[in-house]
Amino acid sequence: MIRMSDVSVRFGDVQALKGVSIAVGRGEFVALVGPNGSGKTTLLRAMHGMLSLRGRRELAPEAAKQAMVFQRPFVMRLSVRNNLRLALWLGGVPRAQWNERMAAALARVSLQGLEERPARALSGGQQQRLAIARAWAIRPALLFLDEPTASLDPAAKKDVEALLAGFAADGMTLVMSTHNLGQAKRLASRVVYLEDGAIHADLPTAQFFGGGAGGRAQQFLKGEMA
Repeated sequence: MIRMSDVSVRFGDVQALKGVSIAVGRGEFVALVGPNGSGKTTLLRAMHGMLSLRGRRELAPEAAKQAMVFQRPFVMRLSVRNNLRLALWLGGVPRAQWNERMAAALARVSLQGLEERPARALSGGQQQRLAIARAWAIRPALLFLDEPTASLDPAAKKDVEALLAGFAADGMTLVMSTHNLGQAKRLASRVVYLEDGAIHADLPTAQFFGGGAGGRAQQFLKGEMA
C-alpha cells in the first residue's frame, strides 16, 4: 500500500527522521511505538504526505484514498452533520451518496441522533469518534492514527479500540502511533519501534512482545526508557 525508502525529515536543526525505510502491505495494522520524541508522529505525517522529506514515498493506486485521525481531534464550529458533510465534500464523494454515507458513519461510531448537536459540545470521546467517522465516511483504503486514545477515559478508549478492530476486520490498512503497549498488542498485526528518528525493530506483534525485539526495543518494553 505504501513504501517509504531512505526517508529523512528535518525541522531546522532537529533531524526528526533519519533514513527511515518501511513498507506497509494491504490489510496490515501497524503500530508505531517508542519513547517521546522518537519520530512516531513525524513518520505518520510523512507517510500521509503532510511533510517535505528527502527520500522516496510510493503509494499503491488504491492508497491514494487515505485519511488521518489526530490525537486531539479538530472539529469545526458546525453541527455533527455538517462536519461529516465537509469531510465528504473534501473527499470527493458524490453528493448523491452523502446522506447514506453520513447515516452509516454515525451508526458505525454510535453517534446516531446527534446530527444537529454542535460538534464542539460533544464529549472528548464523542469528538474522537466523530473524527473517526469523518475519516471512515470517505472509505479510505489507508488510515493513519496518531495516539487516537491518548486523551480518553477507559470507556472511551475501549469504544475507539473496538472501532479500529472492526476496521481491520473489514480489510482496511491502518498505521497507528501509540504509547499504550497493551493497545498495540491487542490491535496490531505488526509493531515498529522507533528511537531518535530511526527504526530499531519491525516485527510481527507476537514476536515483538514475545522476546524477539532485543536491544533498545527490549529495554523499552521493560520500562527502562521513557
